[in-house]
Amino acid sequence: MAGGRDVHMLGYFIDTRSPRLVEFLIRQRGDRLRRVNEIGERLAGLGAPVDLTPIAAAAARGRSVGRPLIADALMAAGHVSSRDEAFDRYLEAGGPAFVPRRGAAPDEVIALIHDAGGLASLAHPGVTRRDDLLPALVASGLDAIEARHSDHDAATEARYRALARDLGVLVTGGSDFHGSDAGHRVSALGQVTLPVEDFETLRAYQNQRR
Repeated sequence: MAGGRDVHMLGYFIDTRSPRLVEFLIRQRGDRLRRVNEIGERLAGLGAPVDLTPIAAAAARGRSVGRPLIADALMAAGHVSSRDEAFDRYLEAGGPAFVPRRGAAPDEVIALIHDAGGLASLAHPGVTRRDDLLPALVASGLDAIEARHSDHDAATEARYRALARDLGVLVTGGSDFHGSDAGHRVSALGQVTLPVEDFETLRAYQNQRR
């Protein structure tokens, strides 16, 4: 979180067994479930109760849970006809059932990624639209910017490649695929990839850091 908004960070080449990282992820999963339950309470108070049992079961299996699954629960209960309607009526920021996340600060996440032996990249900056944060993030150790993304057109990619060069950081890229039920990015799976030369530059940089 930064300035009250989500700022997503990506970790490359991390050791997934890093104790600090594992502990952090456990806390984050717990907070996601806390948020789901609070949204459920708000929906019940609004006359749109939903069954959260499947979501809790998904969390117990290690799945990342959040508003898209609550939107599905609203559809299953017959309160809305689509995910878009669920967000528009209840779940979007400022909506009657919206509950903010309690995410970590970006510099804390960068430190955790480095502690796990990885490289930290700012995700989809063209979506986040917080270019003002970039100098401070680079000062905190940000290694790269996600220039290629399923929501970035050619002009946006070129912009962030230029910014990366100006700031002295690398570029990353990907489809941001979150699963078969994750909305419009399903069609982007395998369609947005990082050019080989960019990946080799990332890997060479990582090898130098070791």
